[in-house]
Amino acid sequence: MKANSQSQNLVLKLWFLLHQVRDVIISCEDQVFGKQKLTTERYLVLAITKLSDGHVRPADLARWLGRSPNSVSMLVDRMVKAGLIRRIRSRDDRRALRLVVTSKGENALEPATVAGLDFIQKVLSPLSYEEKHTFARLLETTKHQAFQYLNHRVGIEEVEGNDITNYPDLMSRLFGGVSISTPEVRGRGGRKAKALR
Repeated sequence: MKANSQSQNLVLKLWFLLHQVRDVIISCEDQVFGKQKLTTERYLVLAITKLSDGHVRPADLARWLGRSPNSVSMLVDRMVKAGLIRRIRSRDDRRALRLVVTSKGENALEPATVAGLDFIQKVLSPLSYEEKHTFARLLETTKHQAFQYLNHRVGIEEVEGNDITNYPDLMSRLFGGVSISTPEVRGRGGRKAKALR
């Protein structure tokens, strides 16, 4: 009975920790991205749109952000009005549209990504490179279980196929081939052609 109680206490602790970590990370990101006049949501829309090479639809954003299509549509409307993204209609189907980042959006995205990367590296600095890999794997497992809880018919393959975090070249997609010099990369012998700071 004691082992069961300890297991339940651990699960409860993890549940609360997941919420606390998410909330404090978002508060910190709002502060970091606020310097570029972005919210965390707007930053994520810009980053996802950029990573998708202009092939993202509002429905894709809603799925990736875990938001309703209606709330994402209103967010996109505000970002279009702010000049950060624009809609492009398909020539084949006028109802179909995709989103692209404008030059104003690009000008906000790059320094926000550098600042965000600096922030998250500081937060994750106590973890070794191997621990970060383990942490990422554990978070992916947890995310997949949560997706399956929401819709048991969605397989892990489908979730992974729509997940931009699975792109092996996230940095080059965000920065067009320009790499960010970080202490971790330098410590592992990585060389960068150009460092942003």
